[in-house]
Amino acid sequence: MPDNLIPAGGLDAASSRRLDHAVREAAVVELYRQGKLTHLELAKALGLDRWQTEALLKKYDVTEDLVTVEEFNRQAESIKRQGA
Repeated sequence: MPDNLIPAGGLDAASSRRLDHAVREAAVVELYRQGKLTHLELAKALGLDRWQTEALLKKYDVTEDLVTVEEFNRQAESIKRQGA
């Protein structure tokens, strides 16, 4: 991040945590948008349940298209591996 966007005294701990969370959230949503994470992986990465994940995707204006057979199978395998 450019130095001119950070206040001269730096960020306090709470602001730093909020910024870290926002960056992580945006990054994993983008990975999901690119098809590199499943819905479940996105949810687990952020500690969200299904409905919270749906709300997050809505916040970022990510629409969930119908999955392909391949994506469905990939998600099913991911669930099996994680013991869900």
